Amino acid sequence: MMDARPFHFKHFSLFHHRSTMKVGTDAVLLGRWVEVSPTDAVLDIGTGCGIMPLMLAQKGAGKIDAVELDAASANEAEINFLASQWRDKLHVYQSDVRDFATNEKYDLIISNPPFFINSYKSDTERKNLARHTDDSLSFAELCASASRLLRDDGRFAVVLPLTESVEFLKDAAKCGFYQSKRMEIVPVEGKEPNRVNLELKKMPSDIVQTSSFVIRGADGKFTVQYDEFLRDFYLG
Repeated sequence: MMDARPFHFKHFSLFHHRSTMKVGTDAVLLGRWVEVSPTDAVLDIGTGCGIMPLMLAQKGAGKIDAVELDAASANEAEINFLASQWRDKLHVYQSDVRDFATNEKYDLIISNPPFFINSYKSDTERKNLARHTDDSLSFAELCASASRLLRDDGRFAVVLPLTESVEFLKDAAKCGFYQSKRMEIVPVEGKEPNRVNLELKKMPSDIVQTSSFVIRGADGKFTVQYDEFLRDFYLG
């Protein structure tokens, strides 16, 4: 039986049992990592249950739109948005971002996109669409959509497996994006990074800000860095 209990954070709760992608470390770390201001208009591409818009609303972003292809996920995100204290600034659109039309340009576009390429697939079509670039949104299409919807001085932030990020950056460069920040994420102390948060802009940066983040120590426990990073969100 599907677990329908909400996931509780310090300042909001959300359901994620109907969404193709549940609350996970990738989205939470990206939502915490990106910077926002009260004047920022934000778009989340492939929002799932809406975790990143809720985090950015807590951090003070001005307006946050979310696009989600999967109908059940979009509906669940809408339920979560309406139940939050930031309901007036959160909006979800059930749409393919390639067809998403708006007169607005965004200051920040974020995405935890499909990233598996030619890999083993689930027997569930909805999960394949959410996770595999060859079933839904390719890196090239994601970057083209972000370029179309982003202000010239805006920022585009994604989380990806470190290996897949190499191909992503090639496609991003073809769309006129340049790295400005990156955070390589190490799952366990002593291991190699397996994820990376990337922030890109339409103008080249003189220096790419780089950092490293370790989730768990060698003992398997969350690191002090992890606990401090997420203390404003996770229940302690």
